[in-house]
Amino acid sequence: MYRKDTWNMKKGPDPQKYGIKENPEEKALDAINQEIMEDERYKDVENLTWQLEVFKGKFLEFEKDKQGNIDLFGLKRMMEKLGQAKTHLEIKKMISEIDSTNSGTICYRDFVMMMIGPKSSILKLILMFEQKGKEKEKPTGVAPKRNLADLP
Repeated sequence: MYRKDTWNMKKGPDPQKYGIKENPEEKALDAINQEIMEDERYKDVENLTWQLEVFKGKFLEFEKDKQGNIDLFGLKRMMEKLGQAKTHLEIKKMISEIDSTNSGTICYRDFVMMMIGPKSSILKLILMFEQKGKEKEKPTGVAPKRNLADLP
């Protein structure tokens, strides 16, 4: 049971009382997600809430400059983690396809618009390919016995 002095009626337990620090970057991304969910243009997107949470997690994983942007090195790390290592010029091209502010970085809003919008980019294709690769189920259990006739 929660102590009365640590309970916030709107949000539940007060994270400050338990030593948990709220992430201001995550709160900013949540605000952008809320705007997108309320936008009529995206009402037909399947599983929008779930997709936005996935996008937020990916973005926070590679956004290391604490400015709310994925820079050249963050995107390079993302591509390397996905097994798609790219040169600096390829990374710059990927960023320029997405960057609407001409800052040389990818802001969260651009990242989400790229993923749920109709415009295609190299980064979108790579991330979609990576997601589809995770969806395949691997067989479980004992492997079937084979003989020499089964070999190609």
